[in-house]
Amino acid sequence: MAVVPPPISNGTGLHPPRDEVLQHYEEFKASRINPLGSAQYIELEAAASQRFEALAEDPWVDHAAINAQTPTLKDGDDVKIIILGAGFGGLLYGARLVEAGFRPEDIRLIDTAGGFGGTWYWNRYPGLMCDVESYVYAPLLEETNYMPKHRYSYGTELKEQADRIAQKYGLTGFFRAYVESATWDDQRKRWAIKVEENRGPGQDKVHLTVYAQFVISATGFLNHPKVPNVPGLENFEGEMFHTARWNYRVTGGSPEDPSLTRLKGKRVGIIGTGATSIQATPELAKWAKELYVFQRTPSSVDVRGQRETNVDEWTSKIATHKGWQHDRCDNFLQWSVGLNPGEEDLVNDGWTHALSYIGFMGAPHDKPIQPEEVPNHIARLLAIDEDIAEQKRQRIAKLVKDPETAKALTPWYPTWCKRPCFHDDYLPTFNLPHVHLVSTLPRGIERGTSKGLVVNGKEYELDVLIFSTGYRPPGAGQAEPGSMGNMQFVGRDSLTMSKKWQTKGASTLHSFLTHDFPNLFLGGYVQIGNGQHATYIMDLKAQHLAYMLAEAHKGVKDSQRLTMEATEDAEEAWSQDVAKHAAWFAAYSICTPGFATNEGEDLKPLSLEETLRKARAAPHAQGLINFRDVLRRWREAGNMAGVDISTP
Repeated sequence: MAVVPPPISNGTGLHPPRDEVLQHYEEFKASRINPLGSAQYIELEAAASQRFEALAEDPWVDHAAINAQTPTLKDGDDVKIIILGAGFGGLLYGARLVEAGFRPEDIRLIDTAGGFGGTWYWNRYPGLMCDVESYVYAPLLEETNYMPKHRYSYGTELKEQADRIAQKYGLTGFFRAYVESATWDDQRKRWAIKVEENRGPGQDKVHLTVYAQFVISATGFLNHPKVPNVPGLENFEGEMFHTARWNYRVTGGSPEDPSLTRLKGKRVGIIGTGATSIQATPELAKWAKELYVFQRTPSSVDVRGQRETNVDEWTSKIATHKGWQHDRCDNFLQWSVGLNPGEEDLVNDGWTHALSYIGFMGAPHDKPIQPEEVPNHIARLLAIDEDIAEQKRQRIAKLVKDPETAKALTPWYPTWCKRPCFHDDYLPTFNLPHVHLVSTLPRGIERGTSKGLVVNGKEYELDVLIFSTGYRPPGAGQAEPGSMGNMQFVGRDSLTMSKKWQTKGASTLHSFLTHDFPNLFLGGYVQIGNGQHATYIMDLKAQHLAYMLAEAHKGVKDSQRLTMEATEDAEEAWSQDVAKHAAWFAAYSICTPGFATNEGEDLKPLSLEETLRKARAAPHAQGLINFRDVLRRWREAGNMAGVDISTP
């Protein structure tokens, strides 16, 4: 079933953007092109500056408490299943495996953090909340019998849900641990995992090797904070930190009580206006004497509609039957891509009205888009986008009183180019007399000084500098599975995953298994259905993985040497199918550089060989619903097609 309407010329009622809008798009894209690409940034953990490197340290961990506990992993331990990552992804894998019959004591989750939660462990900045409705976003609400306090849960509550899941399913974590490599031992039928444990200041790091029959990668992609690579930043004499490591010692308050009392009388600068800054800026404005918001690319900001959960509504309209969360997620997904399910839009928020975001997510379509069809494909997406984009532009003009500020806050790019934001207080914040928007176009921040920042020749003196500048893009390192975890997978015959990706391109069966890497289950967002709803994707993969492992163990008396991997033919067939439909994402060619385009590096001209290899690493362009159906049909076939299972 085709979601994207047919060409505009046949009377669908869609209207293409006006010429002046398209001109704005082109001009803004041109103003954002930077030949440095990802080199515009420095990752904190890899920074040459000790000051920047220190900003990556964990501010939440209690080293003394963890050191006093009995280690959950020791050198030489052999564990059946090791999950790399203890965020919602890792927890969902663990939970679904326990439900499938695997023992919790046979599962370990390894994470660099000091506890469960992933992005909700690291991010604890004031104003933090999920931007997808919590009734569909927060995992396993039905299984944990939990009702979120708000329509969009705040960060502390989501961290609590992570801990609640771990407790319910008896999952054990090994924390403060950096996985350096995982190497397949074909004699032992085990993965040898080299781990470095950070025991805190003044303590020697512990190096250990542990073994696992099965390894599941769930490292996520919001885990390498970065800052602008401009001269002089490290010379700033005031306080500085990244939003992913919020420093309440500097600001006052806590994750539970965002009273930023220590900012009284202070000049505060925050660099960045993405999804994090949208939430943190209104909180900073409540306390700072002067707040300077340094903006390169304005976000698209629509209504959030935050409110407390109504208990009566929860019991009578939301959590009404077994499987309610699955059904609500399904309803949300169908409305988000324009597949009206013939029933009420249950979530009915900005996401279910942002249909053009299918430019990012993909959507069901009848046949692959051919090169000559790309211009018309983009034109149709632009036509779908125009009404909602214009409404957002008008909303800015209505809410922001100063015309010049409103103009600077107006996004001139299609919705699919940058994750849309939703917030009720962000735009009105710029009406406050002590809040100043500073556009860094066209040259960006020129340099840092001991007193502050220089933009377009003007120095802005600050007492506190906050980086809301994001993370390493998921497409970095050719989206190779080990890259986001800064680790190396070494498979059969010493083949490294990075070498396989460099020579063949991404190669998986349905994004889960890859040939020559037995018993390794891949995470990440390569070759899967994409969406705005990350936890649904994680749970979809977790349930499918649990099925695969459980099926492989059926009827096996001694599973200690059981192995499973994708056949070469199966992974090639899936990779070719992904590549065949990848032209859907040619819509990014008109986008500004950013997170989704690997800071513009994915927009550069490529050779034919590079283009074909890149196409294999695309998401499944038929979208998340179609991807879900592919997995369901595969399970229903009941023959584990394309998986080579061995019990020597």
